[in-house]
Amino acid sequence: MRPLLISALLTATASPVYAFDTLEELGEALFFDVNLSKNRTQSCATCHDPEFAFVDPRETAAGRAVSLGDDGESLGDRSAPTAGYAMFTPDFEQLDQAAWRGGMFWDGRAAGLAGQAGGPPLNPIEMGMPDKASVVARLQEDAGYVTGFKALFGAGIWESDDAAYEAMTQAIAAFESTPLFAPFDSKYDRYLRGEVELTAEEELGRVLFTSQQFTNCNLCHQLRPSPIAPDETFTNYEYHNIGVPVNAAARAVNGVTGSDTGLLSNPAVDAASAAGRFKVPTLRNVAVTGPYMHNGVFKDLRTVVLFYNKYNSTNPDRQINPETGKPWAMPEIPQNLSVMELTEGPALDDRRIDALVAFMKTLTDQRYEHLLKE
Repeated sequence: MRPLLISALLTATASPVYAFDTLEELGEALFFDVNLSKNRTQSCATCHDPEFAFVDPRETAAGRAVSLGDDGESLGDRSAPTAGYAMFTPDFEQLDQAAWRGGMFWDGRAAGLAGQAGGPPLNPIEMGMPDKASVVARLQEDAGYVTGFKALFGAGIWESDDAAYEAMTQAIAAFESTPLFAPFDSKYDRYLRGEVELTAEEELGRVLFTSQQFTNCNLCHQLRPSPIAPDETFTNYEYHNIGVPVNAAARAVNGVTGSDTGLLSNPAVDAASAAGRFKVPTLRNVAVTGPYMHNGVFKDLRTVVLFYNKYNSTNPDRQINPETGKPWAMPEIPQNLSVMELTEGPALDDRRIDALVAFMKTLTDQRYEHLLKE
């Protein structure tokens, strides 16, 4: 078991056992525990690595677009979103006939951090455990967990596999709710506190980003009414189809066929208008959490800005994907495009595109600034 990042106390026994004083400490141990996967090779931290802004840094046959499963062969079809700042995600809800918000995963199917934590261990192409009882049996192999669960959840916690599994997810959620996941200490945050100044390019990007007159960024990537709110997470947690194409390279190696219908794959949603919609991700740490989009189809952050810009530009050069040298591929789901949001704002020149990228780099937590590319 990985030593705890927050704190750990060892009992004075011949075989040292972790003593978990808090739910957060227990959750931290669980977050890093590879024994909760079938072949004991994968933990939550494998796909949400704290050293890489809580995304998966591993190279696979599909690059870093999707994650490799515990079996060493299976590849997913969606990019692992960052667990950073996920604690602020609201509960899933339908706002009106064609608008939804909140929930975990790209399609909102899990309720809260605990609901999300309970998914990967039982997913056959992720951690691969066959059922909750098998996970609970693994937990009981660890004497520290046995005593820790009893201390934090009651002496009878091990009498029910469902209860013990739920306790595990609650502990992981508690850890993911600590400041480690949301320090609000990026250059942008320090700028708001008057501790640093932005460069001229970064300031231009900030103005462009927060002004609906110049871009459409803040329509979906600004939560608070004030453009300088100190707790901004840079997502409104709503669902949109922005016309993302298939990641053909990933599909060529993961064997997935058919279309990813996004929000429509959420069991709680059956409206045809939900097809192709995915949750708007946070832009916190966006410069160091590529590749981008729900399927990792774009490698570079500037490409993402250019992709949005193609909806507003008549320049033939802007209709070319710089990563392929070919015209932008067609949307995987051409229906339900968020046309109003996508076409809001003027076309951008290179100076403004670069400024937006520079501004988004300032949203990088201080401990990840060394990962930024010049």
